[in-house]
Amino acid sequence: MQEIIKELEIFCSSEIEVSGLNTLRDANKNQISFLENKKYIQDLKTTQAGAVFITAEMEKEVPENVIALVCENPYIALAKSSRFFAPKVIDTDGDELIVGKNCIVMKNVTIGKNTTIGDNCTLMAGVFIGDNVTIGNNVLLYPNVVIYRDCTIGDDVIIHAGTAIGSDGFGFAHTKEGKYIKIYQNGNVVIGNDVEIGANCAIDRAAFASTKIENGVRLDNLIHIAHNCIIGKGSILTGQVGLAGSTVLKEYVVMAGQSAATGHLEIAPFTTISARGVVTKTIHEPKKQWAGFPLVEHKTWLKLQSKISRLLTKDNK
Repeated sequence: MQEIIKELEIFCSSEIEVSGLNTLRDANKNQISFLENKKYIQDLKTTQAGAVFITAEMEKEVPENVIALVCENPYIALAKSSRFFAPKVIDTDGDELIVGKNCIVMKNVTIGKNTTIGDNCTLMAGVFIGDNVTIGNNVLLYPNVVIYRDCTIGDDVIIHAGTAIGSDGFGFAHTKEGKYIKIYQNGNVVIGNDVEIGANCAIDRAAFASTKIENGVRLDNLIHIAHNCIIGKGSILTGQVGLAGSTVLKEYVVMAGQSAATGHLEIAPFTTISARGVVTKTIHEPKKQWAGFPLVEHKTWLKLQSKISRLLTKDNK
């Protein structure tokens, strides 16, 4: 940790072994977290983090067993320290590829170090698989699929052409002067079993921990899933759906074409979001259909459209 606080010019007489960064809720004693927004104050009080970037104003709220790293802007401190934990872009050392039985690997496929591929897999031309990737059995990767380092793919998965798994999440902290500082995305993507992902989708790796696609999920073409999202089992996302960071879909959610979520929210099980609906806050009640922006229940949206139509008809008479 001394290297980090020296770089950030933060005073700290304590020292711990630091293995990474994480959220207040998920951090352990060997990780650093941060508090930027006061709405997470309860998470600070119960955090298991070894140290926390914190403002002087909030220092008194830090638990006794947690080291307070006092700074002007905790989010910028987090961004600057994230590079210390970023893995190499490409590993030059490591174990050679392990490929299971009855696999077909076409020409022009690139596979990194410490990577394992299960039985009965097919990798078509142009596929790129990074270092430290695990791929299960019966996986089909169509041309030009890219799987970045450290990601995990389960059994019976189909990924269509041009999709990228594990690209960097869109994470930046900006200074008062407007300069953007990259937050290195040091997590990964974990895809469960029996998942099918359409063409030209982008599923971003997590800033910390994992972006998760659970068992039985179906994704259409041209979908973007941002960092730290969780897509619950059996969920269906159709064309051009976009999810901002840390969106959590519970099981069997359906999102129709061009619908979206603004991030840091949850959508209840068996929810349906109609086409072009935008979710801006957590949906708690399951088994309902929603539409529009601002989002309302679908039956209310239909009534509203009917009334608007009648008003326009009157105006045209």
